[in-house]
Amino acid sequence: MKHYRFSPIINHDQLLEAITHIHEACYQLCKQSLGEYLPNAGNIGVFCHYEDEYDTLIQLRKQLTESSDDPNQKYFKLLEPIVIAANGDVPETTYTHLYIRRPDPYRHHVGDIDFFMNVEKYQELKESLLAGKQISGARVFPRNDLDMVELYNPDVDALAYISTHTMTEKVRVKLSEETKL
Repeated sequence: MKHYRFSPIINHDQLLEAITHIHEACYQLCKQSLGEYLPNAGNIGVFCHYEDEYDTLIQLRKQLTESSDDPNQKYFKLLEPIVIAANGDVPETTYTHLYIRRPDPYRHHVGDIDFFMNVEKYQELKESLLAGKQISGARVFPRNDLDMVELYNPDVDALAYISTHTMTEKVRVKLSEETKL
């Protein structure tokens, strides 16, 4: 029985298929929780579920992205951005940075993306959630190193995150030991 929708991903075509799925699922999460689509930060993460899959995807990532000498690099800049065409009311989106996550036995998700809001609107959203406002599928992400709101749905195998544009750029580098590279 296959437990994960795409894993193990073993080639470029399967990686692009998973990325397209993550994109569609995360835009669905955004619309379900907020009633609108937010601007996309260009970050997309693909979650591995097997060690050999991780090794394969790291080799693919090395072919698709600029190299980095930074041992804390998390997201790598794509040599050629991945553009996903508009579909219905979901806008065309360009992904510029790719993250391949190590296997995590506690995550069944295919991957994640980052949306952003201006600082004032983000603070208002976060403060309302902290004050107890219920927004279906939205919660303050419980990490000390990341200031983000997580979008989730148990029936959707992807996660989306909302923050400020500045934070969506900061997450491209490991910010603490809580980050699983």
